[in-house]
Amino acid sequence: MDHAPNAPHPPAVPTAATPPYGSYGPRAPYEVPQSASRVRRLLTPLATLAGVAAAFTYVGLVDPNESGHYPPCPLYSLTGLYCPGCGGLRGAHALAHGDPLTALGDNALAFAGYAVFAVVWVIWVVRAGKGLPLRITQRPLWWWTLGAVLVAFSVLRNLPFGAWLAP
Repeated sequence: MDHAPNAPHPPAVPTAATPPYGSYGPRAPYEVPQSASRVRRLLTPLATLAGVAAAFTYVGLVDPNESGHYPPCPLYSLTGLYCPGCGGLRGAHALAHGDPLTALGDNALAFAGYAVFAVVWVIWVVRAGKGLPLRITQRPLWWWTLGAVLVAFSVLRNLPFGAWLAP
């Protein structure tokens, strides 16, 4: 095949500018279209939201206030004490039915957890859309404080003056 005197010759070895398998073959990692890359980055947070939505849908359809649908809390069954999660399913059921005040009364800590999840999920989606990783790194003091809050909540809701926190 003859080339014009000033026309560039195709490179013998594929470079970053030319796909290694021609224009119809597989693309190299650096040539992924921006839209496909964004979809891939958003896939994990969207799948997480789908899982949470499925769980809330199930709890919204299957009432935890009726016995026999869910196993009882082992701590409550053995000791009669409320754990930090007791009332969480009833709160999720109430929230799925659009009743945030009942959800707050069923388990205030779980209700706060749902709100924290929503905020962190939005941050995750925004960062994933920009191609940035979501890094949740906290100092050990933060984790110890969270543990202390869980223990304090558990103790308080089992005392007579903290009965308003019981489910």
